[in-house]
Amino acid sequence: MAKIYPETLKNYSSSSSSSSSSSSSCYVTSTREIFTIWMKSLVYHGNGCTVFNSKGDIVFRVDNYQERNSNEVFLMDLSGQVLFSIKKERLRLLGRWSGYLSGGFKGKPWFQVRRNWKYSNGDVICDVNLGCDKSIKSCYKIQQIDKKSSFQISNNIGQLVAKVNQKQSSRGFGYGDDVLNLEVEPQVDYSFIVALVTICGLIKHKL
Repeated sequence: MAKIYPETLKNYSSSSSSSSSSSSSCYVTSTREIFTIWMKSLVYHGNGCTVFNSKGDIVFRVDNYQERNSNEVFLMDLSGQVLFSIKKERLRLLGRWSGYLSGGFKGKPWFQVRRNWKYSNGDVICDVNLGCDKSIKSCYKIQQIDKKSSFQISNNIGQLVAKVNQKQSSRGFGYGDDVLNLEVEPQVDYSFIVALVTICGLIKHKL
């Protein structure tokens, strides 16, 4: 895996541990952003995933220091500052994930993801709401593309905002099911999109 971005781990170990406050505007750009998601944690014996930008630098990481398929995970930036705290809530037969800004689970969630248990190939996996008002229609939909790891995220008017598929080399060879390519459209908060991809990884038991 280190051969994909051979300089990344060196940059990670030598980076400063100091963190500064940031807002979601830091993660919105005017151009399409492309990321590589490795469904592995950099922490020894940890569970999670690591997100690289198009230059091969680590920008996000999800580290779960407990058991695999935990009900609570945290999306962090490189310095370890928590951007989203994600918690699974069990509601009878339906699965729901709540996302909170920063660390902890106090107050109302910033977004909620509800799983659609009746989906098949090409159907909606999850509905995403901003806030926790059940009367508000879904703001985003996560839709399965194929039987592998490909899916897309669209907004409430059907516009594509992000797409995930298996990463391939320049020769067309796949790196494996645990290495994904994420494309995020302009003017979309890609930290939020990574949080949604993290939930998809939890659904598919990859974290």
